[in-house]
Amino acid sequence: MTDPIRVLHFADIHVGMENYGKFDPETGYSSRVRDFLHRLDEIIAYGAEHDVDLIIFAGDAFKTRAPNPTYQREFAYRVRDLSQLAPLVMLVGNHDMSPNQLKASSIEIYDTLAVPNVWVADTYETRVISTKRGDVVVGAAPYPIRSRIIDDERTRGLTIAEIDGRLQSDLAQILETLAEEADAHDLPRLLTGHFTINGAIFGSERGIMLGRDIQVLPSAVADPRWDYVALGHIHKHQNLTHGRDGVPPVIYSGSLERIDFGEEGDPKGFCWVELARGETQWRFIPVDSRPFVTLEADLRESSDPTAETVDLIEEYKLEEAIVRLILKLTPETEARFNEGIVRDALRRARVSSVAAIRKEIDEPARARLGDNPEGLTDLELLERYMISKQFEGERRAQILAEAETIIDSVQARMADSG
Repeated sequence: MTDPIRVLHFADIHVGMENYGKFDPETGYSSRVRDFLHRLDEIIAYGAEHDVDLIIFAGDAFKTRAPNPTYQREFAYRVRDLSQLAPLVMLVGNHDMSPNQLKASSIEIYDTLAVPNVWVADTYETRVISTKRGDVVVGAAPYPIRSRIIDDERTRGLTIAEIDGRLQSDLAQILETLAEEADAHDLPRLLTGHFTINGAIFGSERGIMLGRDIQVLPSAVADPRWDYVALGHIHKHQNLTHGRDGVPPVIYSGSLERIDFGEEGDPKGFCWVELARGETQWRFIPVDSRPFVTLEADLRESSDPTAETVDLIEEYKLEEAIVRLILKLTPETEARFNEGIVRDALRRARVSSVAAIRKEIDEPARARLGDNPEGLTDLELLERYMISKQFEGERRAQILAEAETIIDSVQARMADSG
């Protein structure tokens, strides 16, 4: 029996995400961009140390479809290093692909230049790839854009729901065709796709999602004709066939770095796969992603809310973390609270960034909305509304966190488009 094929599977790099970053004078770009690139460097080092045979990048190289030249250059250095280790499959994701078929994707340049050992997979097809431990069949399923799968004539007069249903059906047939093509070879087989599987648990990708998402049924990919299914698009690492016999591992590797506090507790990393016909083994390899930490304190009855907050900060190892504080206060304790001293404590703790110091202040019912809302931010207006409706503090904090993510996303999209 031949040795298993050693496969490295990762996805969703999103180079260009700058949330909670600061200018890095050593590189000339955001410290958060540097974080994402360093995670790629970890992958390269792991692949070299473990003698990788095949590398699968399951889509979404950049934050936007038109990345700036500096980010393209830094990403290209890593593509070069990866392709020198082993054949590299670069699947086109929704952040890579233009919805206009005539426009190039953000990673198409590697195909145009015929970069050795690189396959930019922008169409639905199978290929046999030769590696140092043997040949592998790879099926590629890039992000499904309606205009590339189904023509306008077949959708004329249909509702959006009907169009989505037609697209889902056509995509299932495409995946069936890929499985049939793979089954014609007596070789290990791997499918890589960039889409949402129905039942997958979302991370924070919805806040930066480009285009309307179409969900694929699990049965379309959990097919024994494949030995491993390497997925991208969902940022939360998960095994969709855990505990099931007779089907391949269907795995979202997850993203390499956290985007926001919605991913605070999620492990980040990539997958190491030992691919063999009917006997594939795999494991998740964590990377040294930057920690996100939320500290909460109820200071409504505190005699010294500043000292109590400083004590809370000193209880935790926060070096190089992105930190937010959520503090419950009354008007009286808020008046005694010294934010400057708290920020000094955070600096002493050597945090990477203070994302927010959010004060939830209990107010008398008649004053909760205030007489003059002019000048308040959207988040402040939302918070005052929830206070007036007597939302309990933890639920207010959760809603505010989600609202902050949505507002940041909308503002980022407006900046990108304008």
